[in-house]
Amino acid sequence: MPPAPLVDPASIDTSQVLLDRDRIRQVIPQRFEMEQLTAIVSIDEAAKIIVGYKDVRDDEFWVRGHMPDYPLLPGVLMCEAAAQLASCYCIAAHVIKEGFVGFGGMEDVRFRGQVRPGDRLILIGKGVRLHRRHTIFDVQGFVEGNMVFHGRMIGVNLSPNEASN
Repeated sequence: MPPAPLVDPASIDTSQVLLDRDRIRQVIPQRFEMEQLTAIVSIDEAAKIIVGYKDVRDDEFWVRGHMPDYPLLPGVLMCEAAAQLASCYCIAAHVIKEGFVGFGGMEDVRFRGQVRPGDRLILIGKGVRLHRRHTIFDVQGFVEGNMVFHGRMIGVNLSPNEASN
C-alpha cells in the first residue's frame, strides 16, 4: 500500500515556476546529463515541503539502452531527481550556508509505476530532519496523479574542499 501523498498532486500548479533550470543551476552543482530537475514550483518552509518536476525527454542519455523500444526512466534517476529536489530545499531554505548536499543514502524506496519519455514526473519532498550536516527527506513522485515511487533520501553536507579529497 503506498503512503498518503505529501501534497495532493491535483493541487500542484506547474505553470507557476519559482526556479527554472537556469536558477536551479545557481543552487545545485549537477550539470549536463546529471541535471534531473526541470523546475521548482513551490517551497513551503513552514511545512518543510518542496515541489518540482522533471520533464522526461526522448533525447536523454539513458533512452537508447534502458529498455530498447520501450524506454523507462531508471529508478536510480528518479531517486537522483528527488535527491536534487531535497538539495534545492536545503540551500533555498538556508539549512546549509556553504557547500552542497551530497547523496548520503536512501531507505524504503519503492517503485509503483512507469515513467517514460514525454511524461512529467512531479516530485515532492518533505523535510523530516533538517540539520546543516545531515538531512532526511520523505520523497514521492507522480505521473498524471499516480504515485510512481516513494522513499526516504538522506543528504550530507559537503564542502568544496571535502568534495575534492
